[in-house]
Amino acid sequence: MENVATAVTANIADKSTSADETIAADAALLSEQLRGLRDRLFPPTAQKSLRTFSSGEAAKMIGVSDGYLRQLSIAGEGPQPDTGAGGRRFYSLSDINALRRHLSEQASLKGNVQKARSYVKWRDPAHEHLQVLAVTNFKGGSGKTTTSAHLAQYLALSGYRVLAIDLDPQASMSALFGYQPEIDLTGNDTLYGAIRYDDERRPLTEIIRRTYFDGLDLVPGNLELHEFEHTTPRMLASGTGRSTGEAGDFFFARIQSVLQSVADNYDVVVIDCPPQLGFLTLSALCAATSVIVTVHPQMLDVASMSQFLYMTSDLLSVVREAGGELNFDFLRYLITRYEPNDGPQTQIVGFLRAQFGERVLTAPMVKSTAVSDAGLTKQTLYEVGRDNFTRSTYDRALEALTAVNSEVEGLILDAWGRRTSQGSAT
Repeated sequence: MENVATAVTANIADKSTSADETIAADAALLSEQLRGLRDRLFPPTAQKSLRTFSSGEAAKMIGVSDGYLRQLSIAGEGPQPDTGAGGRRFYSLSDINALRRHLSEQASLKGNVQKARSYVKWRDPAHEHLQVLAVTNFKGGSGKTTTSAHLAQYLALSGYRVLAIDLDPQASMSALFGYQPEIDLTGNDTLYGAIRYDDERRPLTEIIRRTYFDGLDLVPGNLELHEFEHTTPRMLASGTGRSTGEAGDFFFARIQSVLQSVADNYDVVVIDCPPQLGFLTLSALCAATSVIVTVHPQMLDVASMSQFLYMTSDLLSVVREAGGELNFDFLRYLITRYEPNDGPQTQIVGFLRAQFGERVLTAPMVKSTAVSDAGLTKQTLYEVGRDNFTRSTYDRALEALTAVNSEVEGLILDAWGRRTSQGSAT
């Protein structure tokens, strides 16, 4: 690491060094520093792991009382928790999911189908379609990655089978899940590997990676995603970009096509779209069954969103004319980084609600130091425990996050035709 730093210093001092060489040296230095930081944060394998949950947290996630969970433990039913000081019981997420399956089987044996489904919430493939949720806006800093990562984790904690797709070449969501793209990924390790036009295309099943969240898989991102933006125009110009060749789909249906190949394994797909309205974003919107547009309540951001909506409408109308099907279960605007005590922000939120009504989610994503502080160690609020913050700060942030995500969960359940209310994840 010191050698890299010395080389960078020498390059900067050398006036004959070209700009691209200086930038490359800076990139190498930063990459080495980030790898060292990761090694210190997550020793000894430099891989992230999810914390365990107290019996009270586990009981709330499953939807039973802590006393009932204790009875199951004493009776030896289901996985046995780890026991800490004072006899306190702790459960991993895989333990919690195993308990869900155990309770669901018991309820099914008693003929209580509704109760069984309250424990294991997997969709019924015969009646409930794969929910593909695209989180988008072409202005950076609107909170797409924070929203996508927390939503995917919330749904996994709630017992759904989730696939998170990082479609942003900057790969911020991949970093949150413990990947350093320039080190951990090689060629064809992103969604581009499954949707490219040549014979190097790979099955999506080979690209999907397990995460430390039981029930949550990831398709990571890195700079190679840019290749789709470059190759698609060339293929269209040559007249061959209209189809995949193999599946016969138009270019904008490529993501939808590969998702169908893994649909049986998941209930929800959450796509973190790039901050631009290019071919990747257009393809994600065409694959989506639902869309969330993140909005930071500042006038410049709202003006930018207006242009985004105009451009999206124009492009999607072209897709529809070409035979694409665009039938969203829901389109919602999510207020992000909201500061309730900020008067101008409150006015803008009121303005948006007046214009769009129920299409603006009731719960905003409130700006919180707890979320920011967790991000310093590449973690989300669902990963860190309450003991890392003052109780009031943590509880307020978690309450706001869960309010947003449970509202989105309700929309998903409505799209599936379910009307029963679901409990919070944590």
